[in-house]
Amino acid sequence: MRRVAMLVIFMAVLGAQPPCQGLAESGPAAKPPAPNADAMRRWQDMRFGMFIHWGPISLKGTEIGWSRGKEVPKDEYDGLYKKFNPTQFNADEWVAVAKSAGMKYLVITSKHHDGFCLWDSKLTDYDIMATPFHRDVLKELSAACKRQGISFSTYHSILDWRHPDYPTDSPGGSVPKTGADMDRYVTYLKGQLREIIENYGPLGIMWFDGQWEEPWNHDRGVDLYNYVRSLQDDIVINNRVDGKPVPGSPAAKYRVGDYGTPEQTIGGFNRQEPWETCMTICQQWAWKPDDKLKSLPECIETLVQTVGGDGNLLLNVGPMPDGRIEPRQVERLKEMGAWLAKYGEGIYATRGGPFKPAKYVVSTRKGNTVYLHILAWPEETLKLPSLPA
Repeated sequence: MRRVAMLVIFMAVLGAQPPCQGLAESGPAAKPPAPNADAMRRWQDMRFGMFIHWGPISLKGTEIGWSRGKEVPKDEYDGLYKKFNPTQFNADEWVAVAKSAGMKYLVITSKHHDGFCLWDSKLTDYDIMATPFHRDVLKELSAACKRQGISFSTYHSILDWRHPDYPTDSPGGSVPKTGADMDRYVTYLKGQLREIIENYGPLGIMWFDGQWEEPWNHDRGVDLYNYVRSLQDDIVINNRVDGKPVPGSPAAKYRVGDYGTPEQTIGGFNRQEPWETCMTICQQWAWKPDDKLKSLPECIETLVQTVGGDGNLLLNVGPMPDGRIEPRQVERLKEMGAWLAKYGEGIYATRGGPFKPAKYVVSTRKGNTVYLHILAWPEETLKLPSLPA
């Protein structure tokens, strides 16, 4: 019998704006394990998550990590933690904001390129417990996520421009360090990852970044992937764990990472390889006063175009130095949540297609149902390709 697809048309006409665009036992040359299929399916079904970039640099309103040694002198940047006292931080309120937006998972910067840690790390004094605030942000946020049914995850930078054993320094990794020891640094990196997973897990995702510099290579990436999976087998790990292959390396044929990570742009239609667009709700990742906020149509079209291409959307907020998510960002997120309360059936647990995303019409599918998200209707007749029999 011929299967007939049911079309559910979402009449969400949003205007003419364009869419926002120690070593593991297996050793560094071992083939990494296949992604955990159940964990990948859970992650893809969620489709929409909150990214959070936060730390003492919010006191200056400049970009996290990248402004160290540039807009903000290194000594001043590294001393900001002494003044960081976000007394209005409330983990349950942050998670409630994510829920009100229709987000299903949350990823926060445990450590960015500047080396500052948002948890009580036993391996460094450059952490949240050394601030006047003196409260473990990861502990409170992971607990709040568990209470409210949101999947908790962390972003962790592989590079660390402040750490004495990481070979490069700010600004932007352009200054070589003397006396650095990369192997010793990797031991530190692994020790911190163990702290996070064992103390605040199980995690949904380990979201790596900072893999592009020469000190990090493909063999180290394979080894770190295997190490993290040895700590929690059902964790999902992004492709930024990988580095450049070492010529002739036995492991070079194994590219590691469970999914791709297009940044500040919507990924292309791809149903073979999982992916996730990460994008800011304003312009800067960390909080910036009067930063330009994306409109509701821009945010909705970004979500629809991403899911229609078979990707997830990780939308970033940068909390203020007092610990609150900026009220206007909260309001925009609530508006997205109201849209999802009405049209979320065509977003959650769907796959992209069968039609490739177009300017005015995007499709998603679930089983034998096709959802059409109509973003604009500029002509009298809306034309679609025929569906295969």
